[in-house]
Amino acid sequence: MKYSMMTVGPVQENTYILYNEKKEALIIDPGAEGKRINKKIEALELKPLAILLTHAHFDHIGAVDDVREKWGIPVYIHENEESWLQDIKRNGSSFFHQHIQAKPAEKIIRKEEKLVIGGFSIDVFETPGHSPGSVSYYFRGENIVFSGDALFSGSIGRTDLYGGSQRILLESIHSRLMTLPEETVVASGHGPVTTIGDEMDSNPFLTGF
Repeated sequence: MKYSMMTVGPVQENTYILYNEKKEALIIDPGAEGKRINKKIEALELKPLAILLTHAHFDHIGAVDDVREKWGIPVYIHENEESWLQDIKRNGSSFFHQHIQAKPAEKIIRKEEKLVIGGFSIDVFETPGHSPGSVSYYFRGENIVFSGDALFSGSIGRTDLYGGSQRILLESIHSRLMTLPEETVVASGHGPVTTIGDEMDSNPFLTGF
């Protein structure tokens, strides 16, 4: 599996396009600039299968409908944020004086599970705290986890938005992410990629937990 990271929108959100040797693709968190994302998919000559959302904050969903409608693919989201795609208060866009919505998701994640989509096998971890329905997608064979806004390089997600809790977030990180192999790559919703081992050693929010 390979992936391409695109930094999009005014708050520099990371959208990920994952693809395998069959050219099957998954899109994680298409946050903005839908036309640019679709052009990248076309340039790579990929066949998208699904959109996976780590959570439903506005900066992660702004291009969902553009990408979904272009390729005719389903959207996956956790049940705790199923309604947030249409709710501008809960998805945070009204807080930033924007009006960002997306149509309802086709696939609802109700528990931690293994998803098999085409040639991809994905472990879904519930990692709430940044928001109630935050999830991380772990690709065990490739040793990479897409953590959304739970864990960043040298930081953790903010918890001052609707439904956030720093206590719950820290518990999620330690029980679901810090238990992964230290060499696991962490591809976050903002900023550079990191590894579990680097965050264990130097993340100031985690070392004293």
